[in-house]
Amino acid sequence: MADLITFALIGLYFVVLIGIGNWASKKIHNTEDYILAGRSLGFWVFTILIVCSICSGMTLLGVSGFGYTSGWPGIWEQIFVPLAAAFCIIFFGVKLNAIGKERGYLTIQDYLAERFESPRALRALSAVSGIIVSLIYLVGQYAAISIVLVWLFAIPHWQALLIAGVIITAYTVVGGLYAVSWTTLFQGGILILGVLLMAPFVIVSAGGLDHIDTVLAGVDPNFVQAWYPSPVYASYAYATPEFLVSFGVLLMVGLACAPHVINNVLAAKEARYFKWAPLVAFAIYAVVMFLVKFTGFAVRSLVEEGKLVLPNAVNAQDFAFISGVEYAMPNVALWAFFAVIVLAAVMSTTDRLMLTVGTMFAWDIYKNIFRPSAPDNEVLLVSKIAVVAGAGGTLLLAINPPPMLAWLIWMGIGVMLATFAVPLLAGLYWRGATGQGAIASMAAGLVAAAAFGYWHQFVAKLPVHFSLYALVLSALAMVVVSLLSARNSSDVLDGTRTGWFIQSSGLSPQASTPGDSLLVERDSHR
Repeated sequence: MADLITFALIGLYFVVLIGIGNWASKKIHNTEDYILAGRSLGFWVFTILIVCSICSGMTLLGVSGFGYTSGWPGIWEQIFVPLAAAFCIIFFGVKLNAIGKERGYLTIQDYLAERFESPRALRALSAVSGIIVSLIYLVGQYAAISIVLVWLFAIPHWQALLIAGVIITAYTVVGGLYAVSWTTLFQGGILILGVLLMAPFVIVSAGGLDHIDTVLAGVDPNFVQAWYPSPVYASYAYATPEFLVSFGVLLMVGLACAPHVINNVLAAKEARYFKWAPLVAFAIYAVVMFLVKFTGFAVRSLVEEGKLVLPNAVNAQDFAFISGVEYAMPNVALWAFFAVIVLAAVMSTTDRLMLTVGTMFAWDIYKNIFRPSAPDNEVLLVSKIAVVAGAGGTLLLAINPPPMLAWLIWMGIGVMLATFAVPLLAGLYWRGATGQGAIASMAAGLVAAAAFGYWHQFVAKLPVHFSLYALVLSALAMVVVSLLSARNSSDVLDGTRTGWFIQSSGLSPQASTPGDSLLVERDSHR
């Protein structure tokens, strides 16, 4: 598939990434620089970092594959996922950015440890949980990268994984969040431009949306409905009304509280960014997501009409976008550009996940639990070692790609939702939430997610996404245990701005700048 032009363009892309990493390394003088880029991210770097941290390999490969297999009932994903970016910025970002600057937080675990007065137990549990879910998510990202490189260079799967792993690990280890954020801006620009340019060609080559809908309706009339009827009558027809409710919660809230996403809000330079960043992030991501999903529809139409054949693979639907571009734009030079687009999509999330794993291990576990006296250079070294170790482990797990990329990524998001959503939301907005309640909530969510996820995958299919059951148990654990345990001190609650408001007019001037569009109320307890 690849020719000299392709090799040159991919090589140039990798050189630019390494160059950014080398430039970023010169800006790192301490742990805060490495983990949060010195809290210096400007509006566009911050906003695109949020979008691309959520974007992942699912946006091009998984979303188009989901569209290919399930048709229009899966279109709700195109609203739920962009809403995750807005939800994260509004409901988590406004408070956490202000508190983080005041209290010097480097990770979300710093916040949880202080808010719930649990500097060791809750910090350790949340860090370990965060590492687990990030590693699960990473496997999906590496699977997506390997799909692209195997297609492009016709090389063995393990070689594709090794190439991608070495490149991403190199610039992440060297440049920390400075490298991750600036490479993400570069990658995000490529992704957005590429989808805007290429997706319409695939849709037009399939005859346009009207013709595509006609073909899809011939496969199954429900392919062109808003959802599938209950009960589920086929393996692809799981997007029933009850599933879509759980799907909305999963994607909008689960992605918003994912460790590799929510930590970004601590790195924004100015609070005023939170006025427009939610709308801009939603709009950018929604346009990209809809075009990619329509491409999945188009490829299914082409396949049904016998104009296109997907590769003979267990995850054939994940090749939908790739195959569609290859069919609609049979120019090798354009394929090379497209390959860069797909790599940009998956690598922009992969590097953030890797940095998150290294940060949680080095800062939250090594520094704050085992070696409080560890100097900055030692913490940085441990973080870099953890990044390399996490990359190596997930590369091994990704050798056997999943049958459907979207399902693996949804599993990771489900564990994030069940584990982090309740402690974070309750911690920020409910003054009655206690440390014991947070520990019980996180532990219950993690165990329940594993149990219900196993049941759904290996015993019997559940009518909704398994994470919804785990989320309910997590919330019950938080409420019951908090009501039975002693409340946290008022000083801690006031210092961490806990209460039923997003932005309080009674707080410091710096915290009151995000804009009038956000909810402004005084905490009735203060």
